[in-house]
Amino acid sequence: MLAFGLVTLALSVGGVSSAATGFVSPPAELFSPLVGQKVLKTAQSLTNPPQYPQYTDRDEGNWIWFVPDQWTAGFFPATLYAMHERTKLCGTQTVSGSHWLELGRAWSTGEIPSETHTGVGHDVGFLSYPFMDELKVNPKNETAIQAVNAFANHLAGRFSPIVGCTRSWDSADPTDFQVIIDNMMNLEVLFASEALTGNHTLRDIAISHADKTMVNHIRADGGSFHVVDYNSTTGAVIRQRTSQGYADNSTWSRGEAWGIYGFANMYKHTRKVDYLQTARKMAKYWITNTPSDGIIPWDFNAPLVPPRPADSSAAMIAANGLLLLADQELSILNVTGAAYYTAEVIKMLDANTKLAWRPAWQSLLANGTVNNPQHNNLTGIVYGDYFFITAGNELVSRGLARC
Repeated sequence: MLAFGLVTLALSVGGVSSAATGFVSPPAELFSPLVGQKVLKTAQSLTNPPQYPQYTDRDEGNWIWFVPDQWTAGFFPATLYAMHERTKLCGTQTVSGSHWLELGRAWSTGEIPSETHTGVGHDVGFLSYPFMDELKVNPKNETAIQAVNAFANHLAGRFSPIVGCTRSWDSADPTDFQVIIDNMMNLEVLFASEALTGNHTLRDIAISHADKTMVNHIRADGGSFHVVDYNSTTGAVIRQRTSQGYADNSTWSRGEAWGIYGFANMYKHTRKVDYLQTARKMAKYWITNTPSDGIIPWDFNAPLVPPRPADSSAAMIAANGLLLLADQELSILNVTGAAYYTAEVIKMLDANTKLAWRPAWQSLLANGTVNNPQHNNLTGIVYGDYFFITAGNELVSRGLARC
């Protein structure tokens, strides 16, 4: 708590000269009563068989629902666990913490069949989120333990020692081994399972994957490629490209956000300085390329004409990633660095919340870009809302915001 207090002090001192620092307070919408009310209303619509919200329509902001075997299925159950955490930080608001916990467990149940039969490939890491959250509440919950270990084993089964990575997307050509930057986020389940089982091979896989991603996905300027295609028989890089970004040599913002978070998390688990330096390099790219209005575009290099859509979900992911990076700076007593990243988070949250907050929508935020090449943009997105809530929780836990 002393370290967080030093960050708070550094921010308050910086805030004296707002012209120099651009310091602003966290947006009040982070703790609006609408947060709990909207999440609860969605939670009360659990169906049998279950369906999960992924994104909204563009006009009225109503959730569009999908079967459980989708890479995004874990985010709404994890949101319910985040609301449970919020009651511990803020006290009971919409409903009690125990009620949020019951809802989180109920919504997680629909994911259990994906432990043995799933088409999401590497994204089992995202599916594991609510089960990892459950283990923070009850470390002996056998359902959660089984889920985390099953998902970790599935991801480990996609690892190639020749390539040095876990395969992201399957391909009709088995020699085309596709790896996407998003996969940095899925590595967490390997560490979670290692802690449960003592299987250190899972850690080795995560490190190998991160090392390869560091070399082949991250450019010298800190930007990133979305996809790297490897030859599965030789491990050679075939192509570095995009799938959801503007161009092969551009930086897709959500991918960059995944990378900041992923490498900060790898440093947290391993203390390998290369990961900290990579997270810093990607953070520098992010901050340097953020437009003057603070709104995060779907791709940092997309043309301004016609107007490029924003991606509020990328902003929320990056906010959490930069806060995690700030934690790592504090761990090595770099209070100035931690305060710098935290101030950038608060500015980004303020600008993008002002743009995207939609009281009338079922989602909390609008202006998310699911997949711009497929013209799926200007929507609410379930993971955008999830990371919006967790960002608020993180700020409260640091003493940087009040509920």
